Amino acid sequence: MTSATPAVTPRRSALNRANETPGFNWRRSVGRIPLHIAIIFIALVWILPTFGLLITSFRTQADINTSGWWTVLKNPLDFTQYTLENYDAVINNPNYDMARAFRNSLLIAIPGTFFPLLFAASAAYAFSWMNFRGRQTLFVVLVGMLVVPLQLTFIPVLTMFNKLGITNNPYIPFLGIWIAHTAYGLPYAIYLLRNYMGSLPREIFESAYLDGCSHITAFLRLALPLSIPAIASLVIFQFLWVWNDLLVALIYVGGGRNAPLTYALSGLINSLGQGWHLLTAAAFVSMALPLVVFLALQRYFVRGILAGSVKG
Repeated sequence: MTSATPAVTPRRSALNRANETPGFNWRRSVGRIPLHIAIIFIALVWILPTFGLLITSFRTQADINTSGWWTVLKNPLDFTQYTLENYDAVINNPNYDMARAFRNSLLIAIPGTFFPLLFAASAAYAFSWMNFRGRQTLFVVLVGMLVVPLQLTFIPVLTMFNKLGITNNPYIPFLGIWIAHTAYGLPYAIYLLRNYMGSLPREIFESAYLDGCSHITAFLRLALPLSIPAIASLVIFQFLWVWNDLLVALIYVGGGRNAPLTYALSGLINSLGQGWHLLTAAAFVSMALPLVVFLALQRYFVRGILAGSVKG
């Protein structure tokens, strides 16, 4: 005797539907056209001034004074309208040793980026995964320091540095500006890294602690490797700020043999404004290294900033 088997209506599971390859959605693609046009327009608005500055840096002063940079586009392959005079005047400036100034900027920017990163990463881990009295209050005070103008600290800090013999130290001439950039960069650096480390999965650290992992091991083996996107974003911000800084360098280093590249480039223009055309070439000389740093770390940039804003 056979029993009747009920008819089973074929139903696609959610897994099967998810594995299917969807067809080309014309409606969605057409709907995104205005968005793509807006993005392209915004990109052109941002790139166009830089492109014009680049072309101007390869033109003579007479051509810059008599015509706009866009006139080059009429015949861009005519190489007679381009020159390297501006770059030669910047690099081989008789009043400043640009090679020394470039080296000074490196000696300022690298420690000025590394020290805030080192201290901020340690403090961010403590604020995120260590319990101690006054942790939240201390963090709120630290965030409040972000709104304190740097100009308020110049006179008292410089006075203290002079009394301690930190500024113009014959053995470590950049010690003062290293300390200054570290102190000025710490509030934002701790804020950024603390938000990112605080958003990491708690289960990972709890499992490590149960296995006998110390805070130092958890910091070095877990927190730092997992925080690479935020660290890369911080390196970009801090390096660009220190490299392009002129005001802090004037206060704590001044001119002379220890002057950074920004100080040397600012001296290309005299008090009457002559030599302003050299600033076009000076801008690209100054931005060459920061551009390399940004392109090397840009894949982490957006991820680090967005992830760091998940948890406050």
